[in-house]
Amino acid sequence: MWVLVFFDLPTETRAQRTEYRRFREKLLQDGFVMLQYSVYARSCANFEDAEKHGARVERMLPPEGEVRMLTLTSQQYARMRCFFGEISRPPEQKPLQLEFF
Repeated sequence: MWVLVFFDLPTETRAQRTEYRRFREKLLQDGFVMLQYSVYARSCANFEDAEKHGARVERMLPPEGEVRMLTLTSQQYARMRCFFGEISRPPEQKPLQLEFF
């Protein structure tokens, strides 16, 4: 399974930029990787694991802005098409290593 987080956070004031950085850093600490500037993804072993990380994202929400989450199966994620100019690349592969906590 994959959890995707999409966000649009204000960055007009110094405090808003701090909240933006804090949210982004927390996503990275929780194992998310950046797909695009405001799109992050994380591979999860199963639906329960995806729910756990979704709850973590919910707890770290900044006071302003919009955050959306989407859960996809690995098969759905693998069908993603990525385009970079005139060259396309396959989507990131699921990590081969299991995570132990």
